[in-house]
Amino acid sequence: MRYLPLTDTDRSAMLDVIGASSIDDLFADVPKAARLVGPIAGLPDHASEQAVERHMASLAAKNLAAGSAPFFLGAGAYRHHVPASVDHLIQRGEFLTSYTPYQPEIAQGTLQVLFEFQSQVARLYGCEVANASMYDGSTACWEAITMARRITRRAKAILSSGLHPHYVSVVSTLARFTEDEIDHKLPSLSSTTDSKDLLAAIDEDTSCIVVQYPDVLGRIDDLAPLAEAAHARGALLVAVVTEPVALGALRSPGEMGADIVVGEGQALGVGLQFGGPYLGLFATREKFVRQMPGRLCGETVDAEGKRGFVLTLSTREQHIRREKATSNICTNSGLCALAFSIHMTLLGEKGLRALAAVNHASACAAAERLARVPGVELVTPAFFNEFTLRLPRETRPVVRALADRGVLAGVSLGRLYPDGDGRENGLVVAVTETVTPEDVEAFAAALKEVLA
Repeated sequence: MRYLPLTDTDRSAMLDVIGASSIDDLFADVPKAARLVGPIAGLPDHASEQAVERHMASLAAKNLAAGSAPFFLGAGAYRHHVPASVDHLIQRGEFLTSYTPYQPEIAQGTLQVLFEFQSQVARLYGCEVANASMYDGSTACWEAITMARRITRRAKAILSSGLHPHYVSVVSTLARFTEDEIDHKLPSLSSTTDSKDLLAAIDEDTSCIVVQYPDVLGRIDDLAPLAEAAHARGALLVAVVTEPVALGALRSPGEMGADIVVGEGQALGVGLQFGGPYLGLFATREKFVRQMPGRLCGETVDAEGKRGFVLTLSTREQHIRREKATSNICTNSGLCALAFSIHMTLLGEKGLRALAAVNHASACAAAERLARVPGVELVTPAFFNEFTLRLPRETRPVVRALADRGVLAGVSLGRLYPDGDGRENGLVVAVTETVTPEDVEAFAAALKEVLA
């Protein structure tokens, strides 16, 4: 029996205090079309355990599994090979049962893991300090914007058109409840980024410029001129990295002058997992550490001089008053951070660079082959492991037709930008070390057939 401690009177009293006439009023911001008004269609009201297992298995069988088909999906979530040792190690009891390090004296293992994780992220991003992880990449992006507002005391964030539209959507949604002004334009399907437009847009009200590196179309830009221009006007540069493997080959954003570097860590150790849980990464300069959201683990010594770990900084709403908190998103992805750190440790610096080289070489070979398909044009001449193609017609039905032929071909820009305006013919293709030459040939052959 479920435990329901509140009576109808209790609930009515709480609704009266907040000025709501019913519980349904609490969901007023959820569009009616997105609300569930009855049982989920296709699921029986009740059944035996065996019947439920059988039914769920039949539903799962409708998915075209990543491991059973040529896989070229990316656009912010990437399929990489995760060594079996990662899952084995994170399921050890001392890791799996650890929740959160509120009592450092009994959570030294958890604190040490997070300290090592922070060290890896800081080095990867080219920054001086990183926190103990965030909820995911998109919310980390928003946290960077609010951090920039606290530092600069300005409230205008300029978002690059190359920033992933899902990140833009999260930022725009959360900005509705703050005083931040969000300046963003949609991208054009071209080989050039919007750096010149961003440089021209910086003014005295700008708190930060937010750029993705590489961007949503796979384009790579030199961030140094943007950082220099932003600093000259008293603003900060925020860099977003959705593919951490890229930094095994590319110069880190911190080295090019980025003040805050955030991103998604899913690609290393975590896996796709049908969309989550994922892992937000967050790093910055040491002089801004007091304004950094989340938690920070530090290394110290105890009264006997022995090495130990502590929570050095924890200015989240769980620990201090909400209005004083640097973050009101109080989730850090501890187990995913552990998986990330183990995978990074297994690779090492040489392994990460080698993995990046394999990704880039495979992507170059795939781009060259796909660009030979009649009617297909390569939009991004310079990229890491993800590039954009222009097809002779709208890509969403093409992607569907390719899936019917057993090829998961990529992400349609028409899906990311349903308003059209020239982007509907764009296809973002990701190529990682999991893609074989045979997969590329299957993709090219199927694409030629569909376009013909």
